[in-house]
Amino acid sequence: MKKEDKVNVIAQIGEVIKEYSHFYLVDVTAMNSAATNTMRAKCYKQEIKMLVVKNTLLKKAFEASEVDYSPLFPCLKGTTALLLCNTANAPAKLIKDVAGKGEIPALKGAYAEESFYVGAEQLDALINIKSKNELIAEVVALLQSPIKNVVSALQSGGNTIHGVLKTLGER
Repeated sequence: MKKEDKVNVIAQIGEVIKEYSHFYLVDVTAMNSAATNTMRAKCYKQEIKMLVVKNTLLKKAFEASEVDYSPLFPCLKGTTALLLCNTANAPAKLIKDVAGKGEIPALKGAYAEESFYVGAEQLDALINIKSKNELIAEVVALLQSPIKNVVSALQSGGNTIHGVLKTLGER
């Protein structure tokens, strides 16, 4: 590969990394081409972009970035696939699902929610990361809970002040 081509590829990798807020480094050395294609199709269905990249080019793209990705440099060994997405836990769930079916993608490291996760043992922690929409749904549910209690108390108390106070007092 010519030097100009490498510079272009590094720039393209850098642009792709900027597009997505989270990415995972996955070891796909033990996967054959059929398993890799199956994983690529699953990634596409879940809006995860999968790129198989050269470690040296990826490292250069990391170095050229505004963010300090140096904690991930030790992960750049072997065959590396880059899984990029905007939902922090989607690739972790996909890796666990694919690994459970006998195929062997292994997590090397990840950059999710502005934090670094290095090593395959971090997979469960990454699965448990909640997305922005999941957190908003939990907050809304927590806010609705007291309102539902008051409404049910009003309905069960016979719509009288005495009944409402009695029902609330019993709870």
